Amino acid sequence: MSPVVEICCGSYYDAKQAALGGAGRVELNGALMLGGLTPTAATVAMVKENLELEVVAMARPRGAGFCYLEEEFAVMKRECVEVLEAGADGIAFGCLLEDGSVDQEKTKGLLDIVKGMGRQAVFHRAFDCVEDPFHTMEQLIGLGVDRVLTSGLKPTAMEGRDMIRQLQMMFGDRIQILAGSGVNGGNVRELVEYTGVSQVHSSCKAWRKDPTTARNGVSYSMAGGDKAMCYDVVSSELVAELIKRGKEL
Repeated sequence: MSPVVEICCGSYYDAKQAALGGAGRVELNGALMLGGLTPTAATVAMVKENLELEVVAMARPRGAGFCYLEEEFAVMKRECVEVLEAGADGIAFGCLLEDGSVDQEKTKGLLDIVKGMGRQAVFHRAFDCVEDPFHTMEQLIGLGVDRVLTSGLKPTAMEGRDMIRQLQMMFGDRIQILAGSGVNGGNVRELVEYTGVSQVHSSCKAWRKDPTTARNGVSYSMAGGDKAMCYDVVSSELVAELIKRGKEL
């Protein structure tokens, strides 16, 4: 059975490319170069109005880690309501304490909003920063989280495939395990067959040039080298290739 493919998107344009490539679900963000921040409500609404996609919206107020100040958390709660009212089918979030354990109070606060509006709750790759993944998974199940995105506590899912396999075997009948980071058409079959997961998450990233990125000695470059004049986008071709390879399972 081919896996569910979720595409990580940073814009309405990205979501269109994901849909053109055949994806049925996207994780919608802003500022992917910062690891993904909360998208605007307008972006969520545009995707839901114009595309046949399930949308999981990111709730993240800043880059860096996941230990949030009360001021940041207040913004997260308000943004959750806004993107859900705009049509998001779920929220991806992750709240940790300084020691790398789950911030249960803040997690429950967001879950109350998401579940209160009848939507899905996804704990994102903040999970890959925890000290004890097994205890954490039990906590998240107990709190009512629907799905966990993880690379198996490694930089990529292929590197963390042993942990992902173990998590799937131990918890896959009680919570959805979504394998992500570095997943592509070249490795999706091996990853799914080895770990047993039924869902994968991929950026399917390509580059698009903007010639106004650096002019007159002023630079707004997001990347270096030959990508200095570019920004990252989703490639519909890479999405289609990933889905094709997944269907070969």
